[in-house]
Amino acid sequence: MDTFYSNGKLLLTGEYVVLDGATAIALPTQKGQSLVVAKQASAVLSWTSFLENGSVWFTVKLSLPKLEIIQGTTSEVTQTLIKILKTARLLNPSFLNDNQGYMVKSQLGFPKNWGLGSSSTLINNVASWAAVNPYELLGQTFGGSGYDIACAQNDTPIAYTLQEKNPVVHPVVFDPSFKAHLFFIYRNKKQNSRQSIAQYRKADTTNLKAVIAQISTISEAIVTCTSLSHFEELLLKHEQLIAHLIKLPMVSTSLFPDYKDGITKSLGGWGGDFMLVTGTAERMDYFKEKGYTTIIPYQDMIL
Repeated sequence: MDTFYSNGKLLLTGEYVVLDGATAIALPTQKGQSLVVAKQASAVLSWTSFLENGSVWFTVKLSLPKLEIIQGTTSEVTQTLIKILKTARLLNPSFLNDNQGYMVKSQLGFPKNWGLGSSSTLINNVASWAAVNPYELLGQTFGGSGYDIACAQNDTPIAYTLQEKNPVVHPVVFDPSFKAHLFFIYRNKKQNSRQSIAQYRKADTTNLKAVIAQISTISEAIVTCTSLSHFEELLLKHEQLIAHLIKLPMVSTSLFPDYKDGITKSLGGWGGDFMLVTGTAERMDYFKEKGYTTIIPYQDMIL
């Protein structure tokens, strides 16, 4: 039996522009996804996916080596899984091609609608099992910058940059003295990463190089920031730059214009998933009263 594990992710800086070479700061999360693979006699791949509460949310049986459905529906989830497995085999022709059967259990450590990387952790786990490059597997399936793969593999915050489409990952020390004033709040809806990327690709690129340079500078400054007020200034400037680039309003102006005790920052694709909020634990009641009840302190979320 083999067990694989990948960390979840949150993107602190560099959303969207990380695709075009900006340096981003990404944070691996304490909760991720595991994959347990056991051999079985029949030439069948029996796959079961579990939610964080232990309940089954997906199951399918596939023939081997053809990867055809024996039991289960032809749902989008099934077709996506088959695509991932077939792509992994293209990268490593011996994968699932040895007349051996397998029983696979995939276990999420967080609600799958949270946007912490249910897809990227799966990709990284399958890549580890198949002994293939996870960035190549991601690129040929879901796409994206790959920062989430880097988070899956690292247990500390990272600086992530794409240089000529190749990932460059540097672990960084980011353990702010003011972390007691940092909270992650779920927006009550999941953002589709591929749709966010497609929308970004429609943006006016006239000033893109300048924005990338400014975001990279902010990312570097974030790591060495020593005060909450400076941290907030940097994140506000970051929000303003991205808002102007993608022509969307900042979450602070669109949803929380009367929150004056800190700043709110979108994380990842704007419009869903988590946002970062600064303030005191007591002031988080402001968001609870607006219906945002999933509020997680920094130290309870980030590795």
